[in-house]
Amino acid sequence: MNEDIRIHSWPCSYYLDSSKQWIPGKLSLTPLSIQFRADKTGELLVDFHLSGISEIKKESSHLIFSSLTILEKGTKHWFSSLQPNRNVVFNILEHFWREQLVSRQEAGAGAALESSKGKELTGMLEGSQKRLEDTAKVLHSQGEQFDNIMRGLHKIEGDMDVADRLLTELESPSWWPFSTKLWKTPLESKPKETPAAPDPKKQEEILLRIPVIITHRTDSNSKPGKLTLLPSGLEIRDCNSQLLQRFECREVDDIRVHSPYEISVRQRFIGKPDNSFRLLAARMPEAIPLLEMQFSKKIQFLEDALGFAGARKSPQLDLGASIWQAASGFLGATANPGIPAGSGEGTDKEQAQLQKVSQEEAKELRQLVLDFLSGVLFQKNPQNIP
Repeated sequence: MNEDIRIHSWPCSYYLDSSKQWIPGKLSLTPLSIQFRADKTGELLVDFHLSGISEIKKESSHLIFSSLTILEKGTKHWFSSLQPNRNVVFNILEHFWREQLVSRQEAGAGAALESSKGKELTGMLEGSQKRLEDTAKVLHSQGEQFDNIMRGLHKIEGDMDVADRLLTELESPSWWPFSTKLWKTPLESKPKETPAAPDPKKQEEILLRIPVIITHRTDSNSKPGKLTLLPSGLEIRDCNSQLLQRFECREVDDIRVHSPYEISVRQRFIGKPDNSFRLLAARMPEAIPLLEMQFSKKIQFLEDALGFAGARKSPQLDLGASIWQAASGFLGATANPGIPAGSGEGTDKEQAQLQKVSQEEAKELRQLVLDFLSGVLFQKNPQNIP
């Protein structure tokens, strides 16, 4: 993901210690850094990495004005007059800062041994295999839903047979000598069947759960929470795991992808306001492919997210080549952050790096590609696979 993407920006004032004055401008958040640019001069006064932040706090300047302080490598940066309010900015900055720390800790566990480019490609292919497994889980869940529908239909049919028999007996008068009631003996009467106790409802499997920043309708206050993706829909909970809203698949009218990190979910009503939630998360790129799979006819990529949508789509006939191209672009962006992925500027360097892959890693990659392609073919035509 390009680190120049602007996730959010807020009008505010920054205290410039050299001139001892507050400078109006805009505070911007990108996936990897925080920036502040002055309005009058357009000068970039603050630009530091999220990993260099030690603390984010709510404080007061001159004991009156509410401010936000960011401690970065021993330097405290003061921001005040934040719009729409300080709490919204604090929740979003803290969310992305904590997710950055978590990703650094996970990456640091294996940093003792330098991973080769072949291992990075292996990781990407394993991620693609995981997406196939998630697809299979959703299809399996939908099959179980169809089985439940058929069981319900059979039960309804049985109840209608019983009702028809009872109505037939009621239609026969009690004095009619040929009534079936007179000829029915206690031994012939069918014993009343006791209905079987229904099985307790199994807990639905969770496809993905990520922390998010939640904004409900036009409310300017954003608060932390969690987004849970289920085979039957999605759930939005607050930071205390209290359920705020559960959307079944049929209840969602549209999902708009504003950026790779921000989406909105809406349910329309007639005669009353729509029920909509705006969700912002550092791990949203993991959730968007699952949402696109579940709500393929309802999801819409806006202008800022079109590049993200196009980068993930590749022709089915050239799936293997697309994986290698995406992997090459990712490696180029990792090795050279200043060069965008896919540009011709870093092609020679990437080819030189890919030549360092050992024979053992090449065999492992080849086997993973074959397993991946066979899994895709099995999902499309399971009846043709022995």
